Amino acid sequence: MTQQSKTLDSKLHSQILEFCKYIAGSNKIKAVYACKSYSLGNTNGMAPLEVFLVIYAFQPRLVNYVKTFCERNVIFFAIDQWVFERDVDKGFLGEALSASLLLPYNVLTGEDYLSSQEVKLKKRLVKELLENLVTDFPELSHEIHIKPEYFMYEILWSRTRIFPPLIYTLLNFDLKNKENRQAILNGYLKALKELEKEKIIELSNGYVKISKDFIATFRGQKIRFTSLFKTAQRTLFVSMLKIFPRIISFLSESKDFPLIIQKALAENSGITSQIEDPKKYLLVPTANGLVPLASRVDIEAFAKKTLHVDKNAKIVFEEIGGVLNDVYLIKIFVKGEERKFVVKSFRDLSSFKWFPLTLWTLGTRSFAVSGQSRLEREYAINQFLSSKGFAVPKIVHVSTAKRLIFMEYVEGENLEKIVKRIASSKNIQETAKDLEVIRRVGEKFAEIHALGVALGDTKPENIMVAQNGEIYILDFEQASRNGDKIWDVAEFLYYAGHHIPPLASPRIAELVTKTFIKGYLKAGGNVDTIKKAGKPKYTKVFSVFTFPHIMFIISNICRKADKLKE
Repeated sequence: MTQQSKTLDSKLHSQILEFCKYIAGSNKIKAVYACKSYSLGNTNGMAPLEVFLVIYAFQPRLVNYVKTFCERNVIFFAIDQWVFERDVDKGFLGEALSASLLLPYNVLTGEDYLSSQEVKLKKRLVKELLENLVTDFPELSHEIHIKPEYFMYEILWSRTRIFPPLIYTLLNFDLKNKENRQAILNGYLKALKELEKEKIIELSNGYVKISKDFIATFRGQKIRFTSLFKTAQRTLFVSMLKIFPRIISFLSESKDFPLIIQKALAENSGITSQIEDPKKYLLVPTANGLVPLASRVDIEAFAKKTLHVDKNAKIVFEEIGGVLNDVYLIKIFVKGEERKFVVKSFRDLSSFKWFPLTLWTLGTRSFAVSGQSRLEREYAINQFLSSKGFAVPKIVHVSTAKRLIFMEYVEGENLEKIVKRIASSKNIQETAKDLEVIRRVGEKFAEIHALGVALGDTKPENIMVAQNGEIYILDFEQASRNGDKIWDVAEFLYYAGHHIPPLASPRIAELVTKTFIKGYLKAGGNVDTIKKAGKPKYTKVFSVFTFPHIMFIISNICRKADKLKE
């Protein structure tokens, strides 16, 4: 975790330790370590040294000195042990001091103590990043595969955003060097092992996965507020401690110092492009393997890279989406063979566009509006149900940067057509095969609900009967764990009723409703879920486009669902 000094000759080493003893006086020195400071933009071999001196029961708690030894400028930070350890354990000073343990440091004394503090610090910061991932990706966090390098890069990145001149330290340290990276990673690997023992993460094949229990514990807005508070705290303390009054006199000796901060702020975006994007180390599984969240592939790049399509291949796009989303069918012709894929684009939808839908469902249902939220729901629930053996379209690529999901095209018959065929049938006996499909759909809903998943958008048009007879659920952008299962039942039944003509026999609505409910209950579905779907809270939503007498038939059967239990 540490690198022994190759830059401190014995004389400099001795003089630093002697001055540390002078500072500590009769108090016990717990540890002394040093690191170069490139924060001033000084990239030569004589960059100032920062020496951190941890002293037991030190009064005052924190003080600094600037000295010159062997023609080398040295900045000393003398810290009380209690203060130092609180900064490690709780970010007492926003890690303004303990953050020096995030890069390799030169131990002068107290190596075991510093190693243990380094692991404690990295463990806490990793846990905070895991909380942020769960907050930012509440559904996707179940599927994310994290390489340990993510924690290293993201934590270092966050420091440069707080104090831009630190970017020079990172550039001079050379993170592209394997030995340098490993020196930092060792502490993170030890921290991850401890988090695994605490059941916060799972380690497998070099990847970190967030445990289900941890996700369940930390979902909510409280974490985001805490995270923002910690960021503000770090900014305050780092800024203060980097410009201690005594250090100012030392820095002001250089006429260029005022320009350093300005330069770092102005060039930060350009310089940081030389450092790897942390999201490169956050990956999600697809049918074609793991894909980084940093991927910026667009439709054309997807075709060339994933499908190995040359520039002369014919690509045809057809818009097949509805009003509230963008869905395209991609037809690619290669050597006379046609391949089909579906791409969904998850752009942010304005509140105005969703206002009629929100007003229409007021008090009954809320919808995910942001593109990122809808994309992660689509991906996460698809992958979860696929892992449980349900038929869903295979996801072949994800581009979170472009907010695109590429998936296989499922050939088959849309359930909307099947409902319409039942509704237009002159002979009830002819509908037996189609009604069997409705029953199986009811079973699928119950099986999915048993996993704690609500589908969110269960219109018949979002269900496909494939050519092999398998029932596919197609749309998950409004799906969620522990969502409203009653809505799933209500939307399916009342939308099905929408396709029944006003002059059709009431027997049609009764057959479709009872068949679905019997399938749902047979597969273990909760009868109360069915009964509540018949309440005014749900019927009011769909009464605007389903005929009143059809609504009455469906809702009445739902309310009396107890009679349909076998």
